[in-house]
Amino acid sequence: MRIWAHFKTITRHRWAVRRLCFKVGLYWQGLTHDLSKYSPQEFLPGCRYYQGFRSPNDQERQETGSRAWMHHKGRNKHHFEYWIDYPRRDDPTQKTDTDRRFQAVEMPLKYVAEMFCDRVAACKIYRGKDYTPADPLAYLEKGRGYVFIHPKTQELITQMLTVLRDEGEDAACAYVKKLLQDEKSNIFVEERSSL
Repeated sequence: MRIWAHFKTITRHRWAVRRLCFKVGLYWQGLTHDLSKYSPQEFLPGCRYYQGFRSPNDQERQETGSRAWMHHKGRNKHHFEYWIDYPRRDDPTQKTDTDRRFQAVEMPLKYVAEMFCDRVAACKIYRGKDYTPADPLAYLEKGRGYVFIHPKTQELITQMLTVLRDEGEDAACAYVKKLLQDEKSNIFVEERSSL
């Protein structure tokens, strides 16, 4: 068991996410990001399957199926897997029983922004000195076709990570912050007009 190494890795990851969340204006999410990783359900398997170059959940999944991941994704809204649901029974787009099994739900912008921060931080921690701003987008693209994510969420996270790749971290954080501010302004205008 690699208790100290795992503790340092998840703590460094949380600090990196917090820094990025603060840059885009997500202060509470930055403070509370991934706290479940310290719970016994996630921390103990993390120590057991720790490798240092990827998530221990990947190794646990290969060996036994990942109970730690199931716990984690069910408590952290910045993972697109949290946003999978059953469709409404009366949904006309669901024509067959196969169509009715599951559907990806569009993620709220603030959680897509946190997902951006999470992916950037994870790539920085696991890639170390080999990290480049292209890594988070490359990782996302590698999973395309294998992941069950809402098309609008996929488009939005791809846009954020493309700005990161092409223009760097400061520009990408400014872009994400502007999206969040614009959304907040639109909500304020809608609320005022309904009064």
